Amino acid sequence: MNTIDLVGTAVANTFRSKTRTLLTILAIFVGAFTLTLTNGLGTGINRYIDDTISSLGATDVMTVSKTAESSGIAAPSDGPVEYDPDAIASGQPGPPGGTVVAMTPADLDSLESIDGVLSAEAMTSVTTDYIQHDDGTRYVIGLGTLVPGQTVQLAAGAEPDAASSELELALPVSFVEPLGFADAEEAIGSSVSIAVTDAVRTQHVIEATITGVAEETFAAGGASIIPNTALTEELSAAQNIGVPQDQQERFAQATVSFDPEASEQEVSDLKDRLAEEGYTGTTVADQLGSFKTIIDGIVLVLNAFAVIALLAASFGIVNTLFMSVQERTREIGLMKAMGMGSGRIFSLFSLEAVFIGFLGSAIGAGIGILVGTGISAALSGALLADLPGLTLIAFDPVSLIAVILIVMVIAFLAGTLPAARAAKADPVESLRYE
Repeated sequence: MNTIDLVGTAVANTFRSKTRTLLTILAIFVGAFTLTLTNGLGTGINRYIDDTISSLGATDVMTVSKTAESSGIAAPSDGPVEYDPDAIASGQPGPPGGTVVAMTPADLDSLESIDGVLSAEAMTSVTTDYIQHDDGTRYVIGLGTLVPGQTVQLAAGAEPDAASSELELALPVSFVEPLGFADAEEAIGSSVSIAVTDAVRTQHVIEATITGVAEETFAAGGASIIPNTALTEELSAAQNIGVPQDQQERFAQATVSFDPEASEQEVSDLKDRLAEEGYTGTTVADQLGSFKTIIDGIVLVLNAFAVIALLAASFGIVNTLFMSVQERTREIGLMKAMGMGSGRIFSLFSLEAVFIGFLGSAIGAGIGILVGTGISAALSGALLADLPGLTLIAFDPVSLIAVILIVMVIAFLAGTLPAARAAKADPVESLRYE
């Protein structure tokens, strides 16, 4: 019996007991279906994060802060934090005591002296009180910051002009309707009032023009405006009224630019050199990379459940083939009596197991694609409408092929025991079997 005949016979024998085979295929289907959806979930979200990083730009810029350990300041997780006059609020959400070591103009000079750093700039931090359009409702809003070279994903309009002396901003899309605009297009060109309080508790209201409406993404939340340089400086100047001059030159973070052609290893080496000087450097990819780590962890746990289902299905394959071997004992004896070797007998039953695995995985992957596509389409128009471009469950052909191959390998391994039993059968005893 040549290879083609062997495969054809294995396929035909698979459906000798249709009910038993279909139940086994159904068990494999559950595991393959789950693996397909969980892998699709990881692929979809990670692809969106990668696209977000690419669209943001600023691949040659790093956000830098002073390392707390270098000055003896304890991290909030170490318990109550001792007050330090050189520490200032980090500007990041977290528990009380979330501070960083203050940086000064001297730190900018120090950063620029580090090998690989082309330039260093201070990042201005401003705490706004509210935003208001005309005499409408006032809403609490934050002030976002963009590192040099970073872009904004817009739903309408254009980015604030960093070089313009006019006070401009990009408004989060979630604030369009609350502020009284019919849609994003209507908001473009309108004026809004932004309030900020200075050191002597006097509130200042500054007017700025909306040039664009920003989409919500992983990189930019929905409660921060994106100002141009002129607006940031105007708000900062108002906030610093009453602050001593030497305190105005303190800042939490700086940005450093490096060679845009730098490799990953060169960027890693630059981070090491920054660490040696007491600084911590973070790129945009690093900041969003934490999302990928979380998603990969969730997908790994879900995949573990799918693998457990496949392992349970493998026992079904063992049972199906053992029953098949027992029912075909005389047939096996006859094949051996006619000269069919043990290797061919083993291959025949192994191919039956592989074919069962292929059917279950292929059907599971196919239905998984249909269900995943439907779920993504439904959510993109509802819960995920504020995240344009996100396909929650996306499918990578290589991953799908890998799922099918993995299931077929599991099926082959499950079929080796009954296949080996059939291969070792004594032809004389098999022919006498009743």
